[in-house]
This record gives sequence, C-alpha cells and structure tokens, in this order.
Amino acid sequence: MTVSDALGDRRSCRSFTPESLDAGLLDDLVDAARRTPTAGNCQGVEFLALEGADAAAYWETTLSAERRAAFPWPGLLVAPAIVVPFGMPSRYLARYAETDKAATGLGDASEAWSVPYWLTDAAFAALALQLLVVELGLGCCFFGLFEHEDAVRRRFGVPDEARAVGAIAVGHPEPSGARSSRSTTRGRRPLDEVLHRGSW
Repeated sequence: MTVSDALGDRRSCRSFTPESLDAGLLDDLVDAARRTPTAGNCQGVEFLALEGADAAAYWETTLSAERRAAFPWPGLLVAPAIVVPFGMPSRYLARYAETDKAATGLGDASEAWSVPYWLTDAAFAALALQLLVVELGLGCCFFGLFEHEDAVRRRFGVPDEARAVGAIAVGHPEPSGARSSRSTTRGRRPLDEVLHRGSW
C-alpha cells in the first residue's frame, strides 16, 4: 500500500469489535509514528497509550454514564486501544535555548511561539499513526478531547504542561459498520478552490 492509497482509504471508523490488538502492535505503531518531523528535532511529542481496561477508563473519564448510554456511536466505545499524542512545550523551549537556536528567542517562553509547534508536531504524529493503522487494514478514529483534557490528565497522571491535539481510537472495524456521521455527506471541495497558484 502506498501513502496515497492509505490517504484514500482512511475513514473515521466509529464502530469496532472488542477484539484486542496483537501484543506489541500499539508500541510498534507509536514507534513508527514518532518519527515524523519535529521543530529543531526536539522530539517533543509523547504518547499516552491505553488498552483494555485503560481504554474503558478513558470513556468513563470523558463521558458520564448517561452520555455513554445515549452515545450515537456505541461501537466507538469498545475500541480496544486509544492513543493520545501530547506536545511537551518544555522540550521545545529547552531545545531553542541551545546555542544553535538561541538567537530565535523561542527558548524564552512559550508565548514567543506564534505557532505552538508542540501541537503541530503532535498533529503530524497523529496523522502518521492513522495512516499506519490503515496500512495494516485496521480502523481508527481521531476525535478531540476539548473540555476533557484536564480530566484525562488527572486520571492518567499526564504532566500539567502536556497539550493534547486529540485522541485516536484504534482497533478492528466492525464489519457491519456504524451509523454514518452527517459530516460524511459533505463532498470534497474541488482542487481549484483550495489550490492557489502564485497568489490567493
């Protein structure tokens, strides 16, 4: 499978079987996904990997029992694994305080970064992980933590500084599928609307 194939095949899977992933597979996926670019090669993206009971605890932390009972995609809640990529700002500040980067001023404070690259780089890793999952014929769904980020930090002992770009459910797709999201009915914008050659 090529990268183009994986991009073309990637869909947000909202219904999984409860079948566990093969032992060590999640580690292998994260090991490959962490090789995406990072600013200054600071390697400031870290991953919270949750499997089995820990994955179930994620949903207990982010959805009340009432919301879980009414959740429109119950098959998402049985995904055997969830990965949360976190950007670690301190790694970026430390790297950009080093001699070869100090002149940028980006080592002074996180506010010096007009674009917080710890989030950019974590997003790169999140996409890479999804493509790697698709390559293996598995399913995945990326979703935001939004107001639950602090609760996830507390439940799983994540450092206060860590910033999540979202979470990725990973597992074996349920063959019968799930109710589609309304978002899937939106057509793809044509290339000439999104590609600006030479000027906007």
